[in-house]
Amino acid sequence: MTSPTAGVAFKPQHFDEAMAASAVGLWFEVHAENYMVDGGPRLAMLDALRAVRPVSLHGVGLSLGGHDRPDPDHLAAFARLVRNFDPFLVSEHLAWSRIGQRCLPDLLPVPRTTAALAAVCRNIDIVQTAIARPILIENPAHYLAVEAEWSEPDFLGEIVRRTGCGLLIDVNNVAVASNNLGFDPDDYLEALPHAAIGEIHIAGHRPDPQLGPALLIDSHDAPVSRFVWRLLASLLDLCGPQPVLLERDGDVPAFADLMTERNRAAALLERKVPAHALNDL
Repeated sequence: MTSPTAGVAFKPQHFDEAMAASAVGLWFEVHAENYMVDGGPRLAMLDALRAVRPVSLHGVGLSLGGHDRPDPDHLAAFARLVRNFDPFLVSEHLAWSRIGQRCLPDLLPVPRTTAALAAVCRNIDIVQTAIARPILIENPAHYLAVEAEWSEPDFLGEIVRRTGCGLLIDVNNVAVASNNLGFDPDDYLEALPHAAIGEIHIAGHRPDPQLGPALLIDSHDAPVSRFVWRLLASLLDLCGPQPVLLERDGDVPAFADLMTERNRAAALLERKVPAHALNDL
């Protein structure tokens, strides 16, 4: 099977087209929690997809940035899914979403303190032991500043050093956070530990309905912006070609429209799009 290049977040309504797609290097990502069931059509669909294309699992509920250890039942179901489908990548967020038995439907920010770092690394170690393989950790989007003893690139680098995990860099999150907090996105990308990057995400964002472009929202319901395309090209120059995933979770268009954006990412990976042409993307 051809090595993965640019992929698309899989949506069940696109199953037939996804199965029939002929693009070289195409792969699909699924949110693990949508498939942590005992059987039925979801697992059958994933099994069929996995037979023809590489699949990655992207977790959204392990709460790696929380004070508590990962929920044992959730982690067991996650590990079972990894075992049964052998994804080529496994990833989760630098975020928290659980306090005790209370689960919150969001990816909440983690303070970049030494105490938080210790909890994050402990939780990553627990997950990696349970699934017997390293995971990739995704950088967060930000809407307000958090308590910070570390810069985010240094914080991510220290997580990698302590746990042996890799990084999933979401350049849309970088675009959103740099706009909202006022930092230089190119400096951020330059400061990352590039050798640890194993995957890149791209997605769309929208201005806040009340505050406008002063506050960008990581909405995943719009086409990828020119700004994000440029950041993707810059990051690829820094870290070399890595699997790139197009996310779209709201206002999902036709599969052909998603593939048009996906193919732009594939062209960037293959260096078929010169830098001066990025404004036309």
